[in-house]
Amino acid sequence: MTLATERDLAHLSSMERREQIIRFLQDQKRSTVDELTHHFRVSPATIRRDLDALEKQGRIRRFRGGAMLGQAPPELPALQRASEQAQEKARIGRAAAALVEDGDTIFLGSGTTVLEVARHLHGKEGLTVITNSLLVVNELAHDEAIETIVIGGMLRHSELSMIGHIAEQALREVRANKVFMGIRAIDLKNGLTNDYLPETLTDRAILNIGAQTIILADYTKCGVVSTAYLAPLSAVDVLVTDGKTDKAFIDALQARGIRVIVAEE
Repeated sequence: MTLATERDLAHLSSMERREQIIRFLQDQKRSTVDELTHHFRVSPATIRRDLDALEKQGRIRRFRGGAMLGQAPPELPALQRASEQAQEKARIGRAAAALVEDGDTIFLGSGTTVLEVARHLHGKEGLTVITNSLLVVNELAHDEAIETIVIGGMLRHSELSMIGHIAEQALREVRANKVFMGIRAIDLKNGLTNDYLPETLTDRAILNIGAQTIILADYTKCGVVSTAYLAPLSAVDVLVTDGKTDKAFIDALQARGIRVIVAEE
């Protein structure tokens, strides 16, 4: 079912309109009641009833004044999604890199948001970086001031990262002050989830090597759930996100003792 034309919107049945709302949210990532009211040419009360019904089905997540998809869509390969939320990722990477101190030993995971952390590490002194990401290795390869330790394993082509038994064995031999990891989805009830089950054991091994776990997630990853369960919220020490993340979600994390850093412009 494709998005309805403007002429058809006012004549949709409630079931058809709700399917169109899902398509609209897939394109826009999130929307407000006012935006949906204007787009679908119905009353705010009608839109609220639609959103209530979709939330009960588990298809969306409500926030004050609007909604976003409740299930994270499949993730594109790393190089294809490099331009998605690019400004937010750059801000998150800069804010996360500010947590790194001279002399630290850190782990940088895979993904385009973590890559932004690597880009902001140049100039720090006495730094050791452990990583399973070829994108991070490529970024740091020419910086002789940073000692880089590369975790081997089976190549996950879409992420350009190393996973699997060999990677997990190598991870048992290292420790880091701070672990920086991107995530497909983070939710108050379901914790950390990803969309690629074979990578789960590797990610759990990564979570075990750090004194502090710092999760990087832009607003599209917050309050949603993906396919493969990774870890509970208690595994997270710090979340670095952007200013579009729902404040109620941030408040709930802080109430659980998780430090939240909002990367602003």
